[in-house]
This record gives sequence, structure tokens and C-alpha cells, in this order.
Amino acid sequence: MPFRTIFGHRHLLRLLSRSIAGGSLPPSLIFAGPDGVGKKRTAIAVAQAVNCLAPVASGQWPVAGGQAPGDRGAAAEQATADLPVDACGECPACRRIERGLYPDVLIVEPGDTGSIRIDPVREVIAETAYRPFEGRRRVIIVDEADRMGADAQDALLKSLEEPPPTSMFVLVSARADTLAPTVRSRCSRLRFGQLGPAEIARALVRDHGYTEEDARALAALAGGSLARALEAVSSDFSEVRAAACRTLGQVAAAADARGRLDSVRELVGRRDAGSTAGSDREDLARRLAVLSVLFRDLAILSTRAHGDALVNLDLTSELKSLSRSYGRDRAVRAFSAADRALSALRRNASPKIVADWLVLQL
Repeated sequence: MPFRTIFGHRHLLRLLSRSIAGGSLPPSLIFAGPDGVGKKRTAIAVAQAVNCLAPVASGQWPVAGGQAPGDRGAAAEQATADLPVDACGECPACRRIERGLYPDVLIVEPGDTGSIRIDPVREVIAETAYRPFEGRRRVIIVDEADRMGADAQDALLKSLEEPPPTSMFVLVSARADTLAPTVRSRCSRLRFGQLGPAEIARALVRDHGYTEEDARALAALAGGSLARALEAVSSDFSEVRAAACRTLGQVAAAADARGRLDSVRELVGRRDAGSTAGSDREDLARRLAVLSVLFRDLAILSTRAHGDALVNLDLTSELKSLSRSYGRDRAVRAFSAADRALSALRRNASPKIVADWLVLQL
């Protein structure tokens, strides 16, 4: 996973690449930012870049695996003169780092308890007392670093302040401000932002096998996080969207409030024997998010904007049919209602009450 394969964060990748090329990369770093935007992946890319056996310079990017020559996609977007050095991604060191089998790249993660205890931290600190086994530099990546207990953070302090010349630390955290001030003060912080919908969609297509249509819709629901796009919607995504469309059709055809309330069963889905209050809440939240994107598309159709602006391009015919009942004002009101319903659900409101309220607002 060299720099050129990472979506977004171009200014940070440029800064890291230039620092590595100039030998000025800080030995203690914090990668801070939202969950699921590529912080850990970037940390591994740094480990590859400093240990690659055949680093490449700008203008020498190999074609990414599985891509046809001349069709480098997002990889080519990163292959510019502002990235002076990158890992090749193909040498034995790069491949083993990506697979987690390289002895000089150590990753510390939360254990079964959900926290990072002091023992694994002490173990990696002890490794830094020795020269790297194979690479030029030993890289210790602490993922979800905010999960370290106070004693584990204290154990890191001396190593962060005066790391051995052949070792570096990268602390990855979505909640970096909760780290001890003494830890934060010893590290240079790089702040990662959210990914754009187009970047998420390309990642879903390239790395996770989604169709372009599903990827566009998922990206609109992701809130800037690739991980959220993957976690929030299960493999029945197409059925969830179809159910949301059916709900809108039933609400539009309903003659009274009772008819609208009958559509709630379609909105909340069918409960099975293993469902719980938590899973019901997650399922409804997923459907509300899908509804929000459908309302957004209906509002766009009402303005007669170009069809390419739609997120759900593959549902264009269904959306055009629904747009006869959901004009601009109604679609905008419905979008606002879905957002309020989602907020109420997150505040622990009853899924059934939320669903009932929403269909009455549509």
C-alpha cells in the first residue's frame, strides 16, 4: 500500500514523502483524524517507504496491480512531481510489510479487552534497543493509541522523546486529544480529514468489488469515512434501497394517516428470532440514511438538474416515478425529517416511535 494507492490526504502524503526523501521525517508522529479515513494505511505506507528495497521517484510509478496500462485511475492522480519518493510496493520488503510479516514493522493494537495494556508496549520498546533485523528503520505503529492505559502511555514517554536513531513511532488515533498531554507534546501531529464521496466510491470499487452504482450510493451515506461505508451497510444493500423506494411509494399512495402507518412495516423491515433492540436500531438507522439520499436525489430531479448529479443513478426510473409525488418542497421537508429522525434514533429514541413519526411527516 504505497502512498500512490491511498485515496485523499494529498497534502499529508506530499509532506510525508518529502520528509522521507529529505531525511527529515520526525521520529515520533501522531496520525489524528476520523475513523476509517486511511490513517493506519498511511502509517504502513510510511513503513514501506523507509524500508523499500527499490524506492521509486516521481515519474517512475509502476502500474498498480490489476490495472491496464494507461488506466491507472486514482494511482495516477497521486503520481505527480510533488511526491518525490514512494515505495515500489513489489519488492519482498514491501510485500511482507503489507502482509504484516516484516520483523522491523511492529503493530500494537487493542487486545480482547478493548484496551492496550502495558506489556505489549514494553515489548516493542525493548525491540528498539537493537538495530533493525533487516530494514533501514524499525517502525512501531500503535493503532487506536487512545486505548492505551495511563501506565502504557507513561512507558512510552522516554522512547517518544528520545527514540533510537533507527526506530520511529506512529500513534494512530481518532481521539488523539484524549492521549496524555505528555504524549502529545512529544509527537508531531498530522491531522487527517474526511474523505470525499468520490474518493470513497473509487476505493469501494477498486478495493472491495462494489459496482459503481452501489459505491456511489454507499459513499453518500459514509460521512467521509470508508470504514463507515463498509460497516453501515451489509450485503443486502440493494434490497435496503428497494425497500426504501417501496416505503416512499406506499406513503405517496396512502389516503390517510392509517395508510401511512401501514408503510412502517416496510421501513423497519422484518424482525427475526435473533434480532435485538440494538440490531433493530442499527437496521432502521441504515434505512433512514438510505432514505435521506433518496430524498436528495428527488430534490435534484425536481430542479431538472442533469441526471449525472444523482447518487442512485441505477434507480433513475423509479426516482422519476416517485418525483411525481415528491416535488421539491416535499422532498426537502422529507430530507429534513429523515435527518431529525436519525438524530432522535441516535439519542436512544424508540425505533418504532421514530419510524411512525417519520412516515407521518412525509
